[in-house]
Amino acid sequence: MPSQGLPRLSLAEWLVLCLLCEAPSHGFALTRLLAGDGELGQVWRVPKPVIYRALQRLEAMGLAVTVEVQPSTEGPARSLIDATNVGRKAAAGWLASPVSHNRDIRSELLVKLALLDRAGADPAPLLDAQRDKLQPVAEALEARLAEATGFERTVTLWRCETVAATLRFLDAMREPAAAATAG
Repeated sequence: MPSQGLPRLSLAEWLVLCLLCEAPSHGFALTRLLAGDGELGQVWRVPKPVIYRALQRLEAMGLAVTVEVQPSTEGPARSLIDATNVGRKAAAGWLASPVSHNRDIRSELLVKLALLDRAGADPAPLLDAQRDKLQPVAEALEARLAEATGFERTVTLWRCETVAATLRFLDAMREPAAAATAG
């Protein structure tokens, strides 16, 4: 998943880091946002313990820092956490990087698109980079399919069709962006 030069983080950790880049937050607020019925939870649900572990790991890696401890009437004090400059740079690099494997489109690419949408950022560069990454894979699978037999043909056909569907999705996502810039 991670591109060259980016820290090795789980998808949940990247998601938490990107949210901290939007605004300092505490685990409780992130938990609501990433719950199954939360704004981003509908794309990628992250359980509460995973969010708190992600915050601890991001701080330990120097990608986030506690900026304030807020008293709470509903339990222990809440730590307000913000992304560091290093964390912001890493998050920006991750958001701009295409997904490595077609199997991660449903999770990682959709999360990136949701985050870009929240930020009001143009997804076109990411969509183009993703297309550029998948096109050679599609061509190699098509060539392999022509020679495949037996169950290998079944698996190769499945992979061809899923990559083709992803490429159609990327093209469809680009259409509104192209229409908006032309009009």
